[in-house]
Amino acid sequence: MSPAADQNLPQRGLSTRAVASESGVRSALSPPAASLPGSLRAKEAALRARFLEAGRVMVAFSGGVDSSYLAWAADRALGSDALAVTALSPSYPESHRRVAEDLVERFELAHRFVDTHEMERDEYRANASDRCYHCKSELFDTMDRLCGQLGFDRVSYGVNTDDTADFRPGHRAANEHGVMAPFLEVGLSKAEIRDLSRAAGLPTADLPASACLSSRLPYGTEVTTERLRQVERGEQALRDLGFKQLRLRHHGELARVEIDPAELPRALESEMARRIVEAIKPLGFRYVSLDLEGYRTGSLNEVLQIQAEPIR
Repeated sequence: MSPAADQNLPQRGLSTRAVASESGVRSALSPPAASLPGSLRAKEAALRARFLEAGRVMVAFSGGVDSSYLAWAADRALGSDALAVTALSPSYPESHRRVAEDLVERFELAHRFVDTHEMERDEYRANASDRCYHCKSELFDTMDRLCGQLGFDRVSYGVNTDDTADFRPGHRAANEHGVMAPFLEVGLSKAEIRDLSRAAGLPTADLPASACLSSRLPYGTEVTTERLRQVERGEQALRDLGFKQLRLRHHGELARVEIDPAELPRALESEMARRIVEAIKPLGFRYVSLDLEGYRTGSLNEVLQIQAEPIR
């Protein structure tokens, strides 16, 4: 998508503010009928209060579990003073875009697409262990500029308490840009965000964990558009075979497939193994392997002897 194209896209969301209250602010977050423990209701109220004191807030919105709830909660707290922003680049899967567009349509979120250009950064393409830092730097540089153009006060993103345990250099970029981390500030975990999403009726509540396509390439393997497309097409082929939680790790001529341990027995059946190979090999791989440890987050970080990036 060209930079000019995004100018017309936010109108669908921005033109539907009539559903908000007269003040432009929603009166509540999750529906009162939702069954949530008091401690989680207290965190939900604290999240709303954090938004209300922040001014006009822009949310980094990918269509995943965390950013979807964050965008929805900001909209309910701030009305027209909230804007969800989705960054388009080769590392952003088309399937995620469809989820984001559906959420915007169904919940009438103010929304805008923007182009980001991390692929033009040598440090990003080199795919060292700090690749995520360069990606998030590009994202937050872009959103900071948009904040200035549209008169917003803060950028926010959906890091949660579970994320503090893994190596995530992108958080350093967030700290450098002064990005809000509302879930961290009120102490929300991934499971709690899923519960709140369910209470709110968000279709993203039970989505599998997701990450950008570049995370499928081992450190030191150059990030190229061709490799990202191979990964995207391969993972879509695996979903078409009925698998839900999965990753296709790109090791040059070898595609290493990670499937959720609960789904592994099906993947190991001889007929299904044949269908997996037939789906993946034509994408440009010479070999297809099934990782017997199954899917796990951050499996490519297992080669690193690095402490988790501090998050504040």
